[in-house]
Amino acid sequence: MSRLPSHPVVGVGAVVLRGRDVLLIKRGKEPLRGRWLIPGGAVELGETLQEALVREVREETGLDVIPRDVVLVFDRIDRDGADVRFHYVIVDYVCDLVGGELRAGSDADDAAFVSPERLAEYDVPQQALELIQRVLAERGIR
Repeated sequence: MSRLPSHPVVGVGAVVLRGRDVLLIKRGKEPLRGRWLIPGGAVELGETLQEALVREVREETGLDVIPRDVVLVFDRIDRDGADVRFHYVIVDYVCDLVGGELRAGSDADDAAFVSPERLAEYDVPQQALELIQRVLAERGIR
C-alpha cells in the first residue's frame, strides 16, 4: 500500500523558447508519464524556486536557462475519493535559454524544441498548451 502525502509539494516549470520553438519533455515518470510537457519538477529543501528551475531544466534537458517572469501559479491535485494521492503547487516561469546541448535526461524520456504549428502532434495537456500559447502570443509569435 502506498503512503499518501501529508502536505503539498512545491514544483516549478519552465517555458523555454528558441526562436519560435518551445522546449518540451516527454515525462518518464508519473504523474503524466508519457505526456509531453514543459520541463520542471519539485523544489528541494533549501533551494529557491529559481535554483530548482535551473537544476530541473538542466537535469531533464541538458540546457542552461535563466528564469525570468512568473507566468502561472496553480494547484495539481489528484484525489481518490476522500484521499489525496498527490498535491503539487506549481510555479511556471518564462526562461531565457543561455547554453547547453539538448538531450533527454533525468525523468524525461525525450526532449525536443517544437514549433507552434506542431504542438498538436505532441499531445500536450490542455493547461500546458494554453500556457505555451499565451506566452507565444505575448511575444507576438503565431
